[in-house]
Amino acid sequence: MVEKRMGFGQATVDAMRWAMREDERVLVLGEDISWGGNFGQFRGLVEEFGPERVIDMPISEAIIVATAVGAAVTGLRPVASMSFVEFTLGAMDEIVNQAAKFRYMFGGQVSVPMVLRASDGVLRSSAAQHSSSLEGIFTHLPGLKVVAPSNPADAKGLLRSAIDDDDPVIYLENKRITAKRGQVPEEDYRVPLGEARIVREGSDLTIIAYSVMALHGMSAAERLAKDGVSVELIDLRSLVPLDYATVAASVSKTRRAVIAHEAWLFGGFGAELAAQLSYDLFGELEAPIERVGAQSAPIPFSPPLEAAIVPGPDEVVDASRRVLGL
Repeated sequence: MVEKRMGFGQATVDAMRWAMREDERVLVLGEDISWGGNFGQFRGLVEEFGPERVIDMPISEAIIVATAVGAAVTGLRPVASMSFVEFTLGAMDEIVNQAAKFRYMFGGQVSVPMVLRASDGVLRSSAAQHSSSLEGIFTHLPGLKVVAPSNPADAKGLLRSAIDDDDPVIYLENKRITAKRGQVPEEDYRVPLGEARIVREGSDLTIIAYSVMALHGMSAAERLAKDGVSVELIDLRSLVPLDYATVAASVSKTRRAVIAHEAWLFGGFGAELAAQLSYDLFGELEAPIERVGAQSAPIPFSPPLEAAIVPGPDEVVDASRRVLGL
């Protein structure tokens, strides 16, 4: 497999090119995307595929998603840009009551093969309306699939699989990692939805994370290794469908777990995963499962306050030490 070093955003452009060249039904729509998007994630597509397949839309997320749903159920495969994840909230009726439910309401006679791309997480003090992590909302809704890659290779592979999927997929790309570079397969490349990756094998503790927190989890694992702690790190990559079998097997082996996400701790995705693991592995756990997440406050503009609210490697290390009794 030939690989090329590229950024996270470049990898998603590569995925879009492969999909659009392979299938004329794939199109892109969103606000001001003809010039490349907020993070360059659509750069160069309009030059190759033209304005009929790379479509600038009015500043209305409700219209964008409604158009995407209509296109999807009539045979196209739209990829809709929501820019920042908070902007999906202006289209929740279309996402929750239309896209997520059509297949079920019509007995499988129609599918909704669409992807909603949205940037989440904190970056350069973007403040409360541009810094949230809302995956917990989407994972709560039956009918939606949710993915959150942490590196350029997975960004490309998961986007290709999301476009192929016949159900609506929420594709979350954390702003802090859109410029991160890494080795990416040059050819047409897919990562299956619902398949976690064991990034690092270990025996003392399992850290379960996704998106930017998978990177923070690696930093924490390296720091803990200096203290003689063997950490197994799992990057979920896909939240729905969830590779629960890989997670449960790891926690059954290490008997200790920390679940980390950038989203708010209260009611977050980690709470559901911790509940499932505690129920299934109660007799095997050596300590209560620890969760790491943001404190319950709107994300502040102030850099020091933002750092106090949103977790990083330090919080993962601290939670790991509590689980280990260190």
